[in-house]
Amino acid sequence: MTAEPGRIAESGWIADALREHDREHDHAERPEAPAGRTELPVSDREQQVLDRIDRARRRRPRVREERITMSHGSGGKATQTLVEAIFLEAFRNPLLEPLEDAAELRLPGPGLPGPGLPGLDRPGANGARLALTTDSYVVSPLFFPGGDIGDLAVNGTVNDLSVAGATPMYLSAGFILEEGFGVADLIRVVESMRDAAAAAGVCVVTGDTKVVQRGKADGCYINTAGVGLIDRDVTLGVARAQPGDAIIVSGPIGDHGITVMLARGELDIEADVRSDTAPLNGLVAALLDAVPGTRAMRDATRGGVATILNEIARAADVGVLAVEDDIPVRPEVRGACELLGIDPMYVACEGRLVAVVPGESAGAAVAALRGHPLGAQAAVIGEITAGQPGIVRLKTAFGGTRIVDLLVGDPLPRIC
Repeated sequence: MTAEPGRIAESGWIADALREHDREHDHAERPEAPAGRTELPVSDREQQVLDRIDRARRRRPRVREERITMSHGSGGKATQTLVEAIFLEAFRNPLLEPLEDAAELRLPGPGLPGPGLPGLDRPGANGARLALTTDSYVVSPLFFPGGDIGDLAVNGTVNDLSVAGATPMYLSAGFILEEGFGVADLIRVVESMRDAAAAAGVCVVTGDTKVVQRGKADGCYINTAGVGLIDRDVTLGVARAQPGDAIIVSGPIGDHGITVMLARGELDIEADVRSDTAPLNGLVAALLDAVPGTRAMRDATRGGVATILNEIARAADVGVLAVEDDIPVRPEVRGACELLGIDPMYVACEGRLVAVVPGESAGAAVAALRGHPLGAQAAVIGEITAGQPGIVRLKTAFGGTRIVDLLVGDPLPRIC
């Protein structure tokens, strides 16, 4: 979506709001216009649209489709609706409701109350805080420049634990294999997982294997779960963002999604890009050492940075203002995105994080990230604002401002 200064793009939530606005004002008096109706100033009309966007987003989510579509797995608006309307509605509890990348579990020590959930009301070891996460990987193709489904599965789970403030420790690995899948390819995937686990300092301690009929699994799917220890005195969550906070990205965005897309060979585009898949636990530790007051972190996977910014705006009921020129994107990735008609803001990463830190700590946070090899190009890309809560705005390179909404689906399916 793009918009000229003083004009709002008409798509997504905005289109719904504009239609509602038109219905409500079809019979209003506007003396300067035909039929005797009064035309509101542009700024007033825009604010009414923004107010309607906010109301639309606060409505109870409902899945309108009768069958699951690919957009429901994209990480965008359709995924969010599916998760909130079906899964959260069925499984609702205080540990799930934040919808963070990992759940925080507090094991009660002697004399401490348990959380009141089955299996967690027994005395634990000194009130330890644990993080638990799970993820499934269905990337196509299985092997791509810079990585494969194996190290992707390990790094993705390690990163979900890391941005929760945990030290990753143990992983599970579940394999769904298709009849006819090459044993040599399976060995290659497993060895990649082994090496990635060693690099991240974690152990694969349990697992499962299933085989399905030919044509039912696209070769190999992997599910991983991870447990980490939260041994720092930190509380992280996108709902903690406050006006004046700075938004930081740890490096160039979009590398992974574009790499996977081009590796499919369906497009006659060549670019020197590689996936950024990497474990972020060391980078996160450097950031938390420098800025213990970090508000929130997310790894920018499905839906990209744009989706994370929308999650921040919605969860904390704040505005987000990002600056397009400040968002690092490799020239090769930007060029490929332009050819494909894709906004890099929505393209997945597998080795980048988005952090929200107090504004006065932005310099220290960027310096800490740049001191780590995976954060050499870290940059402040925007700020949290008090105005227009729930809305993400982007100052464009042309001097205008546009709204960055959640996509319904993903322009690059099967990228993780």
